[in-house]
Amino acid sequence: MQPERFDHFMARANAAYYAQHNPFTDFVTAPELTQVFGEVLGAWARVVWQMMGSPPAIHLVEAGGGRGVMMADMLRSFPAANVHFIETAPRLQAEQASRVPHAHWHESLAGVPGGSMILIANEFLDALPVRQFICRGGVWHERFVADGAYIEQPAAISLPSAPDNTVQEFNEAAAAFIHALAKRNAIGLFIDYGPMQSAPGESVQAIHAGKFSDPLKTPGEADITAHVDFTALAQAAHAAGAITQGPVKQNAFLTGLGFMQRTDQLAQRNPAMAQNLRLAAQRLTDPAAMGSLFKVMAVCPANFPTLPGFEA
Repeated sequence: MQPERFDHFMARANAAYYAQHNPFTDFVTAPELTQVFGEVLGAWARVVWQMMGSPPAIHLVEAGGGRGVMMADMLRSFPAANVHFIETAPRLQAEQASRVPHAHWHESLAGVPGGSMILIANEFLDALPVRQFICRGGVWHERFVADGAYIEQPAAISLPSAPDNTVQEFNEAAAAFIHALAKRNAIGLFIDYGPMQSAPGESVQAIHAGKFSDPLKTPGEADITAHVDFTALAQAAHAAGAITQGPVKQNAFLTGLGFMQRTDQLAQRNPAMAQNLRLAAQRLTDPAAMGSLFKVMAVCPANFPTLPGFEA
């Protein structure tokens, strides 16, 4: 078997995983924990739409929409007529259609019609494939995969000198997505996990049957992800003439949008749900849980005003 470049391996493995498996048996995302997450993002989108001048034909887009739960919750706060999912897995498309039947589906951003757009992506960028490089004796090598093991080959690109065994990851697919979105003068909101500043290190991980596993074993049976490099993605947006806001920590962003107040309102109206709602809110905002690990970054046209949740 010919060695396969790691990002190609990761892309193929994740495509098979999402096509054949229900990922929510392996992990849980914020929209699955509480409806308040989608509702406050819908309210955020409505305010942003007004900041855009309330264009009548706004496209509300979600990239990597899972089971369609977040979009369905968002639409309660912002009932947009033109709803789109960027989704390649037919099984997930069917689940999304059951919750948002009037939506449109596209396999890539290029398929979304032109015009005013607000795009929201929660835990989308982390599943896009990364290239991995490792420095051996002052020489950079790129990681390939063959027979369930890494194979290292001399790197075809130039990288700055680094200590021995330094690992560097590059997400070219994520950078291309951000660059393309920025070129469309759209507003994009990205919620994902990763450090505030770029740093070398190996972050690829896999979840199989609800537990961490070897990313190279059982391809197509595990969800493979990597930390998002927000600095690199901001650079991709800036290269296309856009500006970025953030990243900020998820807890600061959500609390700035009134997430806790909305949780309390819903809990008071639904006593049977109150404990679960408050536990979910704690999990999403607690610095020791998802509140600090997850970051939020926006991409928007040059000179656009400060967006809700990004105020100093």
